[in-house]
Amino acid sequence: CVYKKAAVIIVSNPCAVSLRRAPGKRLIDRLVETICNCFQGPQTDEGVQLQIIKALLTAVTSPHIEIHEGTVLLTVRTCYNIYLASRNLINQTTAKATLTQMLNVIFTRMENQAVSRATAYTDTQWNRSNVTSLLVFSVKMDLFLPCCDLEMCIVYCTPAGEHPTHPVTEQTEVAPPKVSTEGQQMNGIIEDRSSVSSTDMLVSSGPHSATRFSHILQKDAFLVFRSLCKLSMKPLADGPPDPKSHELRSKIVSLQLLLSVLQGAGPVFRTHEMFVNAIKQYLCVALSKNGVSSVPEVFELSLAIFLTLLSHFKVHLKMQIEVFFREIFLTILETSTSSFEHKWMVIQTLTRICADAQCVVDIYVNYDCDLNAANIFERLVNDLSKIAQGRSGQELGMTPLQELSLRKKGLECLVSILKCMVEWSKDMYVNPNLQANLGQEHPSDSEGGELKLPEQLVGRRDSISSLDSTVSSSVPVSQADHPEQYEVIKQQKDIIEHGIELFNKKPKRGIQYLQDQSMLGSTAADIAQFLHQEDRLDTTQVGEFLGENIKFNKEVMYCYVDQLDFCGRDFVSALRAFLEGFRLPGEAQKIDRLMEKFAARYLECNQGQTLFASADTAYVLAYSIIMLTTDLHSPQVKNKMTKEQYIKMNRGINDSKDLPEEYLSSIYDEIAGKKIAMKESKEFSITPKSTKQSVASEKQRRLLYNMEMEQMAKTAKALMEAVSHAQAPFFSATHLEHVRPMFKLAWTPLLAAFSVGLQDCDDPEVASLCLEGIRCAIRIACIFTMQLERDAYVQALARFTLLTASSSITEMKQKNIDTIKTLITVAHTDGNYLGNSWHEILRCISQLELAQLIGTGVKTRYISGVVRDKDAGNLVGSQDKRQMAHIQESVGETSSQSVVVAVDRIFTGSTRLDGNAIVDFVRWLCAVSMDELASAHQPRMFSLQKIVEISYYNMNRIRLQWSRIWQVIGDHFNKVGCNPNEDVAIFAVDSLRQLSMKFLEKGELANFRFQKDFLRPFEHIMKKNRSPTIRDMVIRCVAQMVNSQAANIRSGWKNIFSVFHQAAADHDESIVELAFQTTVTLDHFAAAIDSFQDAVKCLSEFVCNAAFPDTSMEAIRLIRHCAKYVSDRPQALREYTSDDMNVAPGDRVWVRGWFPILFELSCIINRCKLDVRTRGLTVMFEIMKSYGNTFEKHWWHDLFRIVFRIFDNMKLPEQQTEKTEWMTTTCNHALYAICDVFTQFYEPLSQILLVDIFTQLQWCVRQDNEQLARSGTNCLENLVILNGEKFSPEVWNITCSCMLEIFQNTSPHTLLTWRPAGQDEEMTDGKHFDADFDSQSQSSYDRALSERGHSQIASLMYVFCAPGVSDQKLFAGLLIKCVVQLELIQTIDNIVFYPATSKKEDAENMAAAQVCHNSELGPDQGMYRHMTSAHLFKLLDCLLESHMFAKDFNSNNEQRTALWRAGFKGKSKPNLLKQETSSLACSLRILFRMYSDLQLQDSWPDIQTRLLLVCSEALAYFISLTSESHREAWNSLLMLLLTRTLRLPDDKFKPHASCYYPHLCEMMQFDLIPELRAVLRRFFLRIGSVFHIAALDGVPARTPAS
Repeated sequence: CVYKKAAVIIVSNPCAVSLRRAPGKRLIDRLVETICNCFQGPQTDEGVQLQIIKALLTAVTSPHIEIHEGTVLLTVRTCYNIYLASRNLINQTTAKATLTQMLNVIFTRMENQAVSRATAYTDTQWNRSNVTSLLVFSVKMDLFLPCCDLEMCIVYCTPAGEHPTHPVTEQTEVAPPKVSTEGQQMNGIIEDRSSVSSTDMLVSSGPHSATRFSHILQKDAFLVFRSLCKLSMKPLADGPPDPKSHELRSKIVSLQLLLSVLQGAGPVFRTHEMFVNAIKQYLCVALSKNGVSSVPEVFELSLAIFLTLLSHFKVHLKMQIEVFFREIFLTILETSTSSFEHKWMVIQTLTRICADAQCVVDIYVNYDCDLNAANIFERLVNDLSKIAQGRSGQELGMTPLQELSLRKKGLECLVSILKCMVEWSKDMYVNPNLQANLGQEHPSDSEGGELKLPEQLVGRRDSISSLDSTVSSSVPVSQADHPEQYEVIKQQKDIIEHGIELFNKKPKRGIQYLQDQSMLGSTAADIAQFLHQEDRLDTTQVGEFLGENIKFNKEVMYCYVDQLDFCGRDFVSALRAFLEGFRLPGEAQKIDRLMEKFAARYLECNQGQTLFASADTAYVLAYSIIMLTTDLHSPQVKNKMTKEQYIKMNRGINDSKDLPEEYLSSIYDEIAGKKIAMKESKEFSITPKSTKQSVASEKQRRLLYNMEMEQMAKTAKALMEAVSHAQAPFFSATHLEHVRPMFKLAWTPLLAAFSVGLQDCDDPEVASLCLEGIRCAIRIACIFTMQLERDAYVQALARFTLLTASSSITEMKQKNIDTIKTLITVAHTDGNYLGNSWHEILRCISQLELAQLIGTGVKTRYISGVVRDKDAGNLVGSQDKRQMAHIQESVGETSSQSVVVAVDRIFTGSTRLDGNAIVDFVRWLCAVSMDELASAHQPRMFSLQKIVEISYYNMNRIRLQWSRIWQVIGDHFNKVGCNPNEDVAIFAVDSLRQLSMKFLEKGELANFRFQKDFLRPFEHIMKKNRSPTIRDMVIRCVAQMVNSQAANIRSGWKNIFSVFHQAAADHDESIVELAFQTTVTLDHFAAAIDSFQDAVKCLSEFVCNAAFPDTSMEAIRLIRHCAKYVSDRPQALREYTSDDMNVAPGDRVWVRGWFPILFELSCIINRCKLDVRTRGLTVMFEIMKSYGNTFEKHWWHDLFRIVFRIFDNMKLPEQQTEKTEWMTTTCNHALYAICDVFTQFYEPLSQILLVDIFTQLQWCVRQDNEQLARSGTNCLENLVILNGEKFSPEVWNITCSCMLEIFQNTSPHTLLTWRPAGQDEEMTDGKHFDADFDSQSQSSYDRALSERGHSQIASLMYVFCAPGVSDQKLFAGLLIKCVVQLELIQTIDNIVFYPATSKKEDAENMAAAQVCHNSELGPDQGMYRHMTSAHLFKLLDCLLESHMFAKDFNSNNEQRTALWRAGFKGKSKPNLLKQETSSLACSLRILFRMYSDLQLQDSWPDIQTRLLLVCSEALAYFISLTSESHREAWNSLLMLLLTRTLRLPDDKFKPHASCYYPHLCEMMQFDLIPELRAVLRRFFLRIGSVFHIAALDGVPARTPAS
């Protein structure tokens, strides 16, 4: 009836509803009030109740009726009361649905109005269909169900309870001003009309005058929202909650309605300042109360509301969210006594929070990276990790099943967090296989086969869309996202927290640490401020620090107190404020100091007070108040102090007067009522963690928990109220880089959770979650290149495959199989990032192959190593068969097709890895291969085969990448090719051959070096592996490559020749033969031009293999052929570009062609036996003679450095015989060849090489080898005779100097100074010993010199050797020096006068004397005419010096006798007759020639003087000789002197005759030979003629001298 009347009024005249007004109230407001008044409580007729609901719904939902403020509140309240009071279930449900519908309309209208910007609803047309639809509603009550997420707002259809009986007083702090409150109680149900009268105010001043609302509709919504918040805050009755009680039902429905409002909230509600403030001041406070409710429905609804707030309003609620997390969520998770239901619901909520990437990152950025906020993210992860590890299961009242489900939820949250991180950073991930990102990476059937991991989790979080964080984008983000800034803040925060931790143990250390880290100033004021501001400090430690009797601590304490403001405060409240910040220390002196300063500060702040006479009064009073507090409130004090006692105690403290008694009395009363509460230490204020003491019973546990929850609610409510007006900016993160520090923070607890889950739980869902988590963690660590973290997770994964663990693979379960599959998937999807983690993965894959062999029963021999059972290798008995079957069953699934295919895909997919990843992959594959091969009894080649495969797959990569890959693989082949196990080495070499053939097919452009790098392992194996089988195989492989791919080989020739070079030195004929034949058939000089030097070097090595002389000779022939090639094609060598591009183009033929050939020939000469080296020497000089005309001057210089190496004594073997043979043969041969070449190419060589050649000749002459010494002098002679005509004066200077040096260096001075041992000091010159020897006669001496070789002379000495070894060496050396002196005299003679000229002259002189006529001198053939007088005088000095030495020795009879006795002898005493005479003879020839040289006419007087001196000295010496044999040796010399003098013209003859005459007369007394007598006769006759002292008659006419 009511409903119909109202509807008729509204429909028939809608205008009247708004126009007809009674004073103060509109008609519609009265009408609604009348309808509402029809409800009189539970006793109201049920039909009437239904009609009231319908009428009110019409009023609220009709677009033509405007009811606002109090009227709206009244309609909502009436429906609310009907829901609570009605006993009819249908009415209750209808009322609740109506409420939801009303709220929906109220809030939707507000949003629509904001969109359309309409100021009022002015449309007066009435749509009757609306009414019809409303009428239908009365019948179909179930049409209007709550418009909210059913999961979160389950409606428990339970009877209602009762309301509190006192009226609600409301002070609106937000929009409406303070209003009067009237409460009318109807059957226990409150009518909250607090806002009704505010309608009048709003209406009276017009709808737009509301200060904070832009429209009345907004105010309606606000009032309704606030009322619901307040309803939800009403406390429940004490005792266990009654589901039917009004209070509980009221709370639940209000929370449900709030949830529906929040979930449907539009932009206005989400952003308008008034609504945001309402949420902060009312809703959050309400939540803090309900969020710890022991009623599951209330708790669950609170969580749902919090979720919605977090999703839609977090930008406004930063501090509220922190409180909710810190004080409620995390505390419930951490508290051991909290019920399973609570934990379960919290973790359910967390599951949804953790599924939203934006939300997770925002929590980290806004709380963990905020210096003033708690580390929510860190605590959350740690708590979830503990739950996931099952650590919370110790509490009472949780069944194993509940514990498992909680663990799963914990793991699910952790996995969600990781998935969020993966999702957040997905743009940084590059999938090598171009699959979707992780989270959707489930291989397709075709790709992965059965490898799909158990996916119980798929879709588990798919429905969660309520936490879409897109709304936050409606709030303008003013600041850019700089992750570096947040990382810095986070680091600072960690430092501060560590500093606080240190402070709480030892204050000084904490302060010092913070100061060292620049997080705290060094002044006392800075530290005091820190103690004030930082509430995490341990109050006891703060008190101890401030009370210390140290100067600096006192300063801090003074600053601390001075920073407090006591202005206008009474004494007790000031003392309370003072003692809030720290706990008083126990020591009296410390308290004393603190109280003293407090009193001083109090009076300083309150200078106008008249109560205290001085600071002393305040100090004593403060002390007495502390004592009073302790006395009244300490349980230890039994006899409490009375007020009178207290007053009495404080007598006379005010400057000997009393303080007013009433004042002291009031202090006593205040302290008795409330003690001075000092802040407790931190460990008591933090929620106690799980204690090990188990609570005796479930009842006690519940009781304890309820107490804790109550405490939590109080704390949370106080904190919520404290932050309700605070503004804290909430930053919405966008940058990918935030994930890195998040993961760095969380990786350890995450790893612990997943490891424990896999370790001790066989539940497939747990295993699946753990594996999924590890996979996500690896992905994040990979993306951000966090090596330590990545390696840790991969190692964990590898450990749980049981493949590398020490445990037996017989223990393998499904979770281990799944782990293997996960590991393979990781390798497949994250290969680009795995780096060193490839090692673990490839080790597992290697072991997996072993497991597959065992599983398929192929290789039972490996089981002994795997099963760790000594007898398992013996598989005969039935027990062993059973064991085998068990093993195969355990590891059988490892052989499934899907696993095999997936493993294979890792290797085939290696082509898609990037350049760095493939190198890591290959490096670790090689390392695993080495481990496989290291097994002594059973080496495996699985990884080695895979290396070969991936080499095939990756060969087509760009060269830059391939060369890096091959650097690793090549090195591996080097090692494997030298493996002591021949099977392994053969496999390696054969694999190398196949790879090389394939690689060589691609060919190579000029100047590249890839082939060279590729083929290097052959070289290494050949060098290091001594196994004939392997060496033979290497040669065959290389030969095959040359035969089939020669046309494509470029830089590879270097390696090929290097291999053949190694083979050339082998002792195995087949190896040497095959290598040589391949080299011989080589007709690819053009291609191998880059390796021409290597080819020649290789041939040289064949030559040097003494075991095969035929090959040696053939190789020398080939080297000769190489020279012809260089000569024929110099252009090819010149134009070819290679890595020695710094060589000038003109020199390339030399550097690349001639030099290697000639150098290797010199090496052959230095290394080989006589026949081969002689052939080498011949070929070397042949080449020089044949092609030297094309050589540049500076080439010759380099060339002769090579040639002179032949004489390099340092490289000769020390054995005397070899050395001797070497000098006698090769050096000899080389010397003559050098002179030939020098003569042939004198022009280019003279300027650059003459000095070097002379130096070399000198070296030869100085050696202790007679043959070489003779050769040296001979070569010098030949060189000068053949080229002297071309010598310039400078060259003659050099030549003469050279001879002078040789003379000096080979002069046997030791002959004169030697003493037998014991008579004189030892001789010093140990290298070049001088020696001489004597013979009986001149003729025998000549014979000895001409016929005896070195060995003969040596034997002559050694036969008579009495002396020690040192004397033997000395004498041998001296002997050679004597020979050299003679040779040199002869050389000078031959050079100046041409060889044999002097001998011929002597013979002619003799013959002429016999027939008594003068001999004639032939024309000059020697070098005399090319030499200047200076040169001749230089030579003359040498000769005369030599003559004088010989004379001295021959005259020293005592020395000769001593030498003779010491063994330096022949048949008679040693002498130097030949040297004495020949040196003088040569000198005389030179002097006489110069004396007759017309060109030297100016010098004749000097020459004459010198000649006269020399001749007269010679004749005088001859006359002094006593030995017949000695005089005999002078015959030729005297003949020369006299004959040459006779040839002088008369004017020159005269002075000579005058000078010699007395000596000649003396000679007559000796028995002279007839020829000499004949010449003397002619001399005397000439004297008679010249000096006119003989008669002219009878004297035959003389022939004038020519």
